[in-house]
Amino acid sequence: MALGKYSRVDGRKSSSYCSTVTIVVFVALCLVGVWMMTSSSVVPVQNSDVSSQGKNSDAATQVSGSKESYNGGNESNNNAGDESNPTDEGKSKQFEDNPGDLPEDATKGDASVSQEENSSNSQRTESTTEVKQEEKSTEQNEDTGDSKSETQSESGTDNSDDKKMEDKDSEAGEKNENKSVGEETEEGSDEKKSVENPGELNEKKDQEVDQGSDEKADGQKKDQSPNEVFPSGAQSDLLNETTTQNGAFSTQASESKNEKETQKSPESDKESSYIWKVCNSTAGPDYIPCLDNLEAIRNLRSTKHYEHRERHCPDNPPTCLVPLPEGYQRSVEWPTSREKIWYHNVPHTKLAEVKGHQNWVKVSGEYLTFPGGGTQFKHGALHYIDFIQQSIPDIAWGKRTRVILDVGCGVASFGGYLFDRDVLAMSLAPKDEHEAQVQFALERGIPAISAVMGTKRLPFPSRVFDVVHCARCRVPWHIEGGKLLLELNRLLRPGGLFVWSATPVYQKLPEDVEIWEAMKKLTKAMCWELISKTKDRVNGVGVAVYRKPTDNECYEQRSEDAPPLCQGSDDPNAAWNVPLQACLHKAPVATSERGSQWPESWPARLSKSPYWLLSSQVGVYGKPAPEDFTADYEHWKHVVKNSYLSGMGINWSTVRNVMDMRAIYGGFAAALRDLNVWVMNIVSVDAPDTLPIIYERGLFGIYHDWCESFSTYPRSYDLLHADHLFSKIKTKCGLPVIVAEVDRILRPEGKLIVRDKVEAVTELESMFKSMHYEIRMTYSKDKEGLLCVQKTMWRPTEVETLTNALA
Repeated sequence: MALGKYSRVDGRKSSSYCSTVTIVVFVALCLVGVWMMTSSSVVPVQNSDVSSQGKNSDAATQVSGSKESYNGGNESNNNAGDESNPTDEGKSKQFEDNPGDLPEDATKGDASVSQEENSSNSQRTESTTEVKQEEKSTEQNEDTGDSKSETQSESGTDNSDDKKMEDKDSEAGEKNENKSVGEETEEGSDEKKSVENPGELNEKKDQEVDQGSDEKADGQKKDQSPNEVFPSGAQSDLLNETTTQNGAFSTQASESKNEKETQKSPESDKESSYIWKVCNSTAGPDYIPCLDNLEAIRNLRSTKHYEHRERHCPDNPPTCLVPLPEGYQRSVEWPTSREKIWYHNVPHTKLAEVKGHQNWVKVSGEYLTFPGGGTQFKHGALHYIDFIQQSIPDIAWGKRTRVILDVGCGVASFGGYLFDRDVLAMSLAPKDEHEAQVQFALERGIPAISAVMGTKRLPFPSRVFDVVHCARCRVPWHIEGGKLLLELNRLLRPGGLFVWSATPVYQKLPEDVEIWEAMKKLTKAMCWELISKTKDRVNGVGVAVYRKPTDNECYEQRSEDAPPLCQGSDDPNAAWNVPLQACLHKAPVATSERGSQWPESWPARLSKSPYWLLSSQVGVYGKPAPEDFTADYEHWKHVVKNSYLSGMGINWSTVRNVMDMRAIYGGFAAALRDLNVWVMNIVSVDAPDTLPIIYERGLFGIYHDWCESFSTYPRSYDLLHADHLFSKIKTKCGLPVIVAEVDRILRPEGKLIVRDKVEAVTELESMFKSMHYEIRMTYSKDKEGLLCVQKTMWRPTEVETLTNALA
């Protein structure tokens, strides 16, 4: 021993005393080594919880450590568990709303984990006993304690040897531990690894917990448990497309030659420090950025084709938050909302004053009520729907006819009551043509968008609607070579029906007679067959029904080429900012071509791969297209059933209007079929064009560019679902743009579910916290993250004036 450093040691001259000290030091060092070895089995587990609590921004640690768990209200439960076994609490709280909500097999799946925990607990008990004995021995040698601590600090040969013994003992202890725990220790580089990747241990635990109910104790891969969030095995491939550029589906951007170039905005500042402001615009709580760009509208050369009702998006998308109407409250739930809504949520009375006698909408105390009528069906929409069925038995509501387009929908009572017949109606009307008609529809829980038939094609694929309906929609179908009616021809399936109930069908006023004659001539030139013209004596209206041809024979036999056939280079599916043309697209004739056959009857068409998806085509996820379709459907059925419906704490009885912000094959919407909801499926213009597949299976959707605002009123949707959208859009226009748009279209108390890369989820969580959203759940696994948030009534106090939106 090298003495002389400390005066207390220098003063001791007895050699026997030095020998005693040497022995005591050696014994103490041995005890410390044993203590280090036995305590290593406990410390890493505790550290994993500490790390997860200390890094709330890391989505990989949110379930076990963060207080913002998905069920929000169980914070105290999550933190009040037994400190000696911190992993138990995390495992039981990761997905369940409360323990009683889990099925029996959810607990059976944790059998192997429980065995490991029991083994670990027994080791901890033994370690605790040894440590207590050591502490007792230490107390008995209290008089020499100072010497021990000081001598351990000395630099010398003996100390070096003891250090090597500690390292060997520590290594021996690690070998006895489970590898998932033993990789993290207190020493050297292992400690650094624990700090750099604090979620590693939790991810491994999550993988154990998330195994299926039939998981074997040896840990081999099995099906997921009933409350799994992410797929495993082959299904995990569905989270990331591998063949977007080389697959069978081109993008809407490439199909639409005149698509507007999206300007890439500079990356935003750190979202965690982002300061939100409330939008100041003339439209106020009803602000739609791309429809209320008054500066662009004032500069239009003409408005005779309703150009002022079309989309004119600002060059710099707004990032402010739209204010709430004064007195706004939670929307009335479906189906009650079909009959009445809160007046203060949509405080517009003009329609009630102008159309009250036609049973469109009436004011009744705190409510606006909807008797179910309309201009053409004053005695109720159901009677009108039944009258059409009786006139045209082939229409077969809810079987042959599943997806329709309702042009000039009014307050959408027609579409609202078609739900009783298993029919989905995409209701369409321009903003403010009849004050707030589309907003009324959405508040009632009926699908609708703000759009106009003006100078551009509607944002839908060709040949997708089973029926197009127009009840006195006041669209001048016959003018300018029938350009607008030819757009309907593009949208209708071969064999599809155009149902027209307007005054020219049944009134004899000179103007009506003139329009009727023009329509007769135009529809004949288009080879549309008038299959029915009847009059409803109850409502006092007439209905004319036309059928689109299923082949090209009539086109070839026409004496005049008017309207002309479209050029072969004209892509009928190009629909994003594409100008209207007064031409006819030929009907598909090849048996494998989309539109050559009518889809399966509903509901068989929902789950069956379309006949025109061929095995020779490569799907979005890299599999043959039919297999891709089936795998996507199975994936979303599993996720919805075992995670979204039971593991996220969402009360689905309060959900009516749903949007899938990045739909692929419509699998998410299909998986929600048994719920009382409707889903707007969005296919991005720069994504594989799979929207025709969505329509083929009896669902509906629209093309959109998320760097622009969606054509809907604020507070339209109860739930938004975004699967790997934000990480893709971030590099295009920045997160604040789309986050502000999410806030605009989501109702207060509405939910957003995000599945994305961990980095994107972490960023989004920070942004939504700054907007005072309730963070209901965060979770990560294998670099994939899940986030569920709920919008609140909070609005900023600072104001941002939008000069382009001021009258």
